[in-house]
Amino acid sequence: MGLRFHKMTGSGNDFVVVDGRTSPASEWPTPRVIAACDRRTGIGADGLVILTPEGPDAVRMTFFNADGTRAAMCGNAALCSTRLAVRLGLAAESGMRLATDAGTLATRCVGPGDMAEINLADFAVPARVTGIDPIVGERAITLTTVGVPHLVVRVGDVEAVDIDGRGRELRRHPASGPAGANANFVAPSTVPGGPWLIRTFERGVEGETLACGTGTVAAAVALAAEGEASLPIEFMSRGGARLVVSATLRDGIATDVWLCGQGRVVFSGEADL
Repeated sequence: MGLRFHKMTGSGNDFVVVDGRTSPASEWPTPRVIAACDRRTGIGADGLVILTPEGPDAVRMTFFNADGTRAAMCGNAALCSTRLAVRLGLAAESGMRLATDAGTLATRCVGPGDMAEINLADFAVPARVTGIDPIVGERAITLTTVGVPHLVVRVGDVEAVDIDGRGRELRRHPASGPAGANANFVAPSTVPGGPWLIRTFERGVEGETLACGTGTVAAAVALAAEGEASLPIEFMSRGGARLVVSATLRDGIATDVWLCGQGRVVFSGEADL
């Protein structure tokens, strides 16, 4: 028998999720994570998640990027973990405590489908970055940490962004911090009243992902702080699914932060990894 796994997607950001009761995080060295996430010779994913019970309605989410590095937090992985924890009988759908390396979150399932909500920790409102000069098409660049560091780049057209070139440059820019940051490019909808559009170059994946939950949260708060939109704010991910961010801004801090989005099981199976 191979390893039992679940392939999940959060608005296009995809994960291999494993039950930690049968395969704990200690059994996942970097080469094994990379092999599982490989899209040609493995299952294929942007990251790998280990779910482990930590008491009544308490679950730990251990998250690894596709390159094998461990990350403190991933919003879409948390949405997926919330949905799968209920399916595995680890917690109640009405609410649970989800422990991450960035802290413990309150999370819950929403409705009978595949939506979930996570209550993120307070964080500093994104601040304008010094040391990065905007290029043509970029209007403002801000930086904050929502579990992991995020640059938010306000652009006029997300389709015009050189996501591999400019995204990679900003991800490793010294002004992004010693570990670098995800680079999120945000623009208004091309349809009046439509959701904001976002594209993300994600560290650890080292390329564009179809959605980034915490990056979407950072973008929403940046837009609200700049007076460009009012919370709650709806976004369309690159994967075509919608995410909604609500929060309260007070004295330079974002509080009562909620992210609502997809946590869908695509398929389950066994693999020799």
